[in-house]
Parts: sequence; C-alpha cells; structure tokens
Amino acid sequence: MNEYSIPYGKSIQSFHLPENWPVSVLKPEHRDALENPVHEISASLKPLGKKLQARFETSTAVIAINDKTRPVPHNVLLPPLLIWLEEVGYKRENITLIIATGTHAPMPPEEHHLIVPREILKRYTIISHDAEDKKNLIELGKTTAGTPCTINKIFAEADLRVVVGNIEPHQYMGWSGGVKSAVIGLGGAESIRTNHSMLTMEGAGPCRYENNPVRQDVEESGRIIGVHLALNVVMNGLKEIVAVFAGNPLTVMEKGIKEAQSLFSVSVNSRFDLLITSPGGYPKDINLYQAQKALRHASMAAKPGAPMILTGACREGIGSPPYEKWMKDKTSHHQVQKAFEQEEFKLGPHKAMLFAADAMNRDVYLVSELSDETVRKMLLIPAPSVQKAIEMIQKIGDSSSSLKTGILPYGNATVPYPGD
Repeated sequence: MNEYSIPYGKSIQSFHLPENWPVSVLKPEHRDALENPVHEISASLKPLGKKLQARFETSTAVIAINDKTRPVPHNVLLPPLLIWLEEVGYKRENITLIIATGTHAPMPPEEHHLIVPREILKRYTIISHDAEDKKNLIELGKTTAGTPCTINKIFAEADLRVVVGNIEPHQYMGWSGGVKSAVIGLGGAESIRTNHSMLTMEGAGPCRYENNPVRQDVEESGRIIGVHLALNVVMNGLKEIVAVFAGNPLTVMEKGIKEAQSLFSVSVNSRFDLLITSPGGYPKDINLYQAQKALRHASMAAKPGAPMILTGACREGIGSPPYEKWMKDKTSHHQVQKAFEQEEFKLGPHKAMLFAADAMNRDVYLVSELSDETVRKMLLIPAPSVQKAIEMIQKIGDSSSSLKTGILPYGNATVPYPGD
C-alpha cells in the first residue's frame, strides 16, 4: 500500500491506496517563497508615491481587505502598505480598512484579529462590509451588461481607493484579485447577484480573463468606481508569497495572471477513474459553500461518472442559509438543475447548481465535520475519512480492479488541462 495525505482544516487526512493503482498527485508547480516579501512590497509601492500622494491633510484612504474565507497574508501585506500611505501624506486617522465580505455575513469586531494583526487593530479604523445595508451603499451607474454598480459608500467616497488580495484561479470569474475585492467584496447584494448570474454564459470558467463575461463585467464596474491601487500577491501551495504586484489594477492583473497561469495550470494526459481533492485546508474549507470550489477543478480531470472524494472540514457548517434552505426539498442533482433553470437567479442556490453540474451522474463523497444527515441533504455521500470513502468505492465496484487515481491536494488552485 502507498501512503498519501491531503489538507483537511488545519491538519491533514492520511490514506493509502493499493500498489497496483496508478496514482498522480496534481498540484501547483512549486516556487520558492520570496526571501523578503516585506521588502518586495515596499519596493513595489515606492515608485507610486508621487502619483498617489495625499493632496490635503484631510485626504482619506480606504483599503478593501479580504474576509476570513480567503488566505490573504494581511500580516505581511498591510504593515508596509500602511507605512507607505503615511509616508505619502495620509494621516493615520484618515485611513480606514474595510473587510470585503461580499454576500458573506459581516465579520464582528471580535473576529477581526483572525485576519488583521492586533497592532493594526489598535491603530487604525476597521469595519466590516454589509451587502444588505442599503444606507451604506451608493449606486454609481450600470455596466453595459446591466449590472448596477452599487458599492460601499465609504470606499466610493475616499480620495484614495485601494484593494488588497491574491491572484489565483476562480471557477467562473476566471481569476481572483484586482478590483474584484472592491466590486464584489464591497458591492451591494443586487450588484453581486446580477454579476454572478452570468456564470453559466460562454466564456465563464477558471483561468479565463479577456473573454470572460463575469470577469469583464467586474472590470467595467471597477473602472466606474475608480480603484486607484491594487496590491496583490501570488502564493504557492504552502500559502507563501512568491510574487508581488502593485499599481494600476489592470496592470497588476495582466502581470499577475502571467505568473499565476504557469504556477497553477497542470497538464493531464488522460482522465481519472477516481479523484480525491481538497480545497487546500483552512480557510478554504471553512464551510461547504467555500469547499465546493475544489470539486469544479477536480471534475475537469475525472472521467464521466467517475467517483470523487472531497475533503473539507466545514467547521462553520454550510456557510449560506439561503443555499441550505433552498436544498430542503431537493432529492437529486437533476432536480436541482431543473429547479435552478426555472427560477430567477439567486445567490446561495447558485452553489447548489455548481455542485449539481459536477456531481451529476456520479458519486461524490464528502469527508467533513458536518453531520451525516446534513451531508445527505446536500445530496452528497458522507464519509468519516478519506480511507473509509475509498473502501466504500471499492465495495461498490470490483475490489480487484485498478483505479487510475488523481489527487488534487490544493483543488482550489489547481486547474487541470489536456496535455499533448
């Protein structure tokens, strides 16, 4: 038996596979971490000082930062950024950080330390966005696709608007990063819903940018808002920074995507009989809503009907009350797909549709902290461990047969594509 392991929450799941099973571990190309990322961040910001300096003593700067569902290294990114802002004239009391939650629940103050160093919490104003709080939103227009450009009012009215994040594959947005942290992270619920309703359009998908209708709608909103500065990083599988980009958001995306494309794309010569995947551990598997993203990429390497095993601790449950409520009367993925197509697009239920697209006509086993009853309600098969899921699959088929197996330990950031 050959031993393997895969991220699970803040730990790992270990398992073994028969020696006669051909196994491929698919993961991002390894890149060494930057020796001094803080120096690289400071160096990337320094040339921008004259262009983006404060015009008046009262000039305000607002920074959009990702919430706890994203593994952005704020402890490394924020200190040099804040030092730079003060050096170019923005007073500490005029700098605000807004946690870009999108349609996720706002983060209460007692959780802010999970994503922001405590010394920064003591010195700067930090608030959490609420996509449903209309009195704190402002509409600036509409995109050509008809998406209302509704954004957090504090961010929109700042003299300097900054986004901080990481660039990695996104299952229908193409890529994370750039103005997405503001447009989606600080957007109004209706704006986000309208944008995401395009996820089934041609061109929407992982690693697609120029002709991706969802992403380009976001870019247009970003231009309407006027985001001045993006500070983005690309990270390796160990969540270490391997590249830093700062400047105009479009330029940052152009350079960052080139770096990320070579890092996260993995060539696959033929599809697999079994796929075992993880989003990459905490915080990407903080709930089922987030963990689903690994399944999208794994399905791209699986044979039609091949079983898949998804590991996700889901320590915070499903992660979306609308998704969980919508699933109560659903008994099959076919029913999910049909119901979703007949209804108006809604955030939450769209996650059920994404699951259905990849789980249709195949068994998907979920290894999580969720109750078996909850997992079944989500139309997945509960398993207490990866090893047990493998044994369950062997019992269903011919236990003596050899299954070509693919393992994606960092499923969110690994995009399989056909080899030569």
